[in-house]
Amino acid sequence: MILKQAWIERDKWNKDYIIPSYDRDRVKAETAKAPVWLHFGAGNIFRAFMAAAMDRLLEKGLSDKGIIVCEDFDKELVHLAYEPYDCLSLLVTLKADGSVEKRVVGSVTEAVVDEERMKELFSLASVQMVSFTITEKGYSGPLMGKIARLCLERYRQGAHPIALVSMDNCAHNGDLLKEAVLKHARELLAEGQADTGFIDYLTDESRVSFPWSMIDKITPRPDEAVKKLLEEDGFEDSQLIITNRGSYTAAFVNAEETEYLIIEDKFPNGRPKLEAAGILFTDRQTVDRVEKMKVGTCLNPLHTALAVFGCLLGYRTIHDEMEDELLRKMVYRLGYKEGMPVVVDPGIIKPEEFLSDVLTKRLPNPFMPDAPQRIATDTSQKLPVRFGQTLKAYAESDGLDINELVVIPLVFAGWIRYLTGVNDKGEVFELSPDPRLEELCAHLSSVRPGEYPADLSVVDPILRDRSIFVVDLFECGLAEKVKAMLKEMLAGCGAVRRTLEKYLCED
Repeated sequence: MILKQAWIERDKWNKDYIIPSYDRDRVKAETAKAPVWLHFGAGNIFRAFMAAAMDRLLEKGLSDKGIIVCEDFDKELVHLAYEPYDCLSLLVTLKADGSVEKRVVGSVTEAVVDEERMKELFSLASVQMVSFTITEKGYSGPLMGKIARLCLERYRQGAHPIALVSMDNCAHNGDLLKEAVLKHARELLAEGQADTGFIDYLTDESRVSFPWSMIDKITPRPDEAVKKLLEEDGFEDSQLIITNRGSYTAAFVNAEETEYLIIEDKFPNGRPKLEAAGILFTDRQTVDRVEKMKVGTCLNPLHTALAVFGCLLGYRTIHDEMEDELLRKMVYRLGYKEGMPVVVDPGIIKPEEFLSDVLTKRLPNPFMPDAPQRIATDTSQKLPVRFGQTLKAYAESDGLDINELVVIPLVFAGWIRYLTGVNDKGEVFELSPDPRLEELCAHLSSVRPGEYPADLSVVDPILRDRSIFVVDLFECGLAEKVKAMLKEMLAGCGAVRRTLEKYLCED
């Protein structure tokens, strides 16, 4: 079985494979004639989420056009993972209950690397939206200069309205995209390549919008175990691909079942009916609330807690950590008891339902081999975002007592214990990258796990650092609790687990 035969020889395929029934040749022709959706970023998240959503729309008969994907950073992705397969891909959805869904996705009709072709597409009045999954770093890279030039071409060819939609996992992503495009647009103006009308065009939301969005879906690199599973089915296009720029891809993409995409509904030229594919459209404030719910309460803090203690306790996957009754108890308490009281309900998604999905479907999923060592990267930058607003809410609340927090100070103490670079068995381990690692570790140069120090004043500068915790932990009353927990975690081999047991088993 090979991808290019999917539509032609449906009956010969393994019945476990879902092959849409729409006329793909007609979709390709209609898209080429008047495309509505261009996307930049040909990586795995695009194929697993955006392309799959459009595929569902096509299957329901709610659109007759697909997506044209553009790739600027890693053109090998197109040459190796799109062109040989006629832009088809196989989406392998790995569910928490151990079942697997395999679906051929045919919504991508063209993959583009040539700037002249991009310019031609950008100038078409039919294009309603251009979306991006280029990672946060992409917005400070050379692609933004190209997007500004493409917008200039659209301006010159009629100044047609359009929505430029960041779908990257970063807060207020629409503003990030807008600022990047405008920066390069103003450079074009200064160089005499554009006029002031072009800037007016980009800043007029009735013509060019930059909606905010919140995306959430784990899409790791193609997995060797999935490759073997497909080969057992007789699927031949299973080879794993690593490009020269370090992108991991394949003709298939594996992903978790849970997904959320919430977009500010600001599309001056219209949009596909993506709500029928499960994408939620709302106002900017609601998008922001969903983002804060995810990042500050229901997902990211749990990830950081598991990352810190996973490294200290020698775990290699988040799934394995969720098999540990103690760590499972930790994240349940962190989510339901300490985070939920301060979360703002965005209305469009219930926080309790989101948290339940995280705890019962996402974190325990055996098919999602995410590593605590990876998540521990840049923890000093993540702590203020993931815990800062919760601490601030407790400190400012009349009805909540910050002294009742248990897991959050445990995480802080665990993170400082982590910075010693010695695990709970007394073994040295490699700390994950962090821009402040050298500075932070210097405070702990005199601290040795196993020596049970009487004085931990050396960590006071860390605990007072508002750039890490948003609040001064001494002023809000948590510093001494964190230091006491840290002292206990430093008391020799097994002390980290004993400390967790002490505080988590008190309830």
